[in-house]
Amino acid sequence: MRKKWIGSVAVIVLVVAAGAVGIGAAGWFKPGTDTVDRSQPAVLQAVRDLSEYHAAAGDYQVVVDIEKDVKYVPAEIAGERTLFVAAGSVDAFVDFRGLADNALTVDQQAKTVQLRLPKAQLSKPNLDNERSYLYRQDRGLFDQLSALVSAPQDQREFYVAAEQRISEAAQKSGLTQRAEKNTLAMLTGMFTALGYRVVQAQQP
Repeated sequence: MRKKWIGSVAVIVLVVAAGAVGIGAAGWFKPGTDTVDRSQPAVLQAVRDLSEYHAAAGDYQVVVDIEKDVKYVPAEIAGERTLFVAAGSVDAFVDFRGLADNALTVDQQAKTVQLRLPKAQLSKPNLDNERSYLYRQDRGLFDQLSALVSAPQDQREFYVAAEQRISEAAQKSGLTQRAEKNTLAMLTGMFTALGYRVVQAQQP
């Protein structure tokens, strides 16, 4: 009886040992995964000469709060509310292509320059994808079930709303006035280095 028990233990030990060896072998011979980037190099399609002087930039952050309600249905059953945090920047620039014919009046004898600069403009907001994210999304039971079988939600709506909010904030922040002041300072320094004095600077 004792020999039978010892034999059973020996069989169990052999089975466990064989399993351990098998697992180790499987890990040892498991093929590795290589990542091969077969992307084609970038191709230059066009070259543009820049005529804009970007004189100021503002960084903004906004929380977009969009709620979609279903009439006569409690929010716990149907509906959706999304909080989207967006971060981005806006440039203020002066477009020298808009210079009028009399934008620059030079008096060689007096060594003076009169400037008439166009008003500064705001660029389209440039959202930072690394700092923009979906913060929270509350859905009713029906919308939660629909999300399980439907395609992932398109987030373009939130990005468009964020761009609009940031653009509105940039318009109210005095960014264009700062760009006009910086542009004037840049041109004044340039003409001063050439031996001229800016006597008047105004916008049409």
